[in-house]
Amino acid sequence: MPDITRAGDKERIATNLRKGVLEYCVLALLSQRDMYGLELANELTGRGLSASEGSLYPLLARMREAEAVDTRWETAGESGSSRPRRYYAITARGRALLATFSEVWGGIATQVERVLKEEP
Repeated sequence: MPDITRAGDKERIATNLRKGVLEYCVLALLSQRDMYGLELANELTGRGLSASEGSLYPLLARMREAEAVDTRWETAGESGSSRPRRYYAITARGRALLATFSEVWGGIATQVERVLKEEP
């Protein structure tokens, strides 16, 4: 079968999938420990879930409005001379959303795998 994919198809598909799950990946990371924005961005990028600060901060603001995360300001460093950082923490609502996502994701992933493995 000839390759009829177009340049950029793979990245477009990956980008769309990442956008769909990014919120829940953030919640999963925050369920492990509180993090500040750049730390979250670096963690996501390091795991191949690239999230630019330009897309992450609006997402965090929406998550805050939805009461999935809460924030606090901290000054880093013992001297207190560093600029303050906004730390994000998962809330009880965020944990409930993460649990629901995990349940739904497992079912969808299984269903998609079944469809992809079927012979035409």
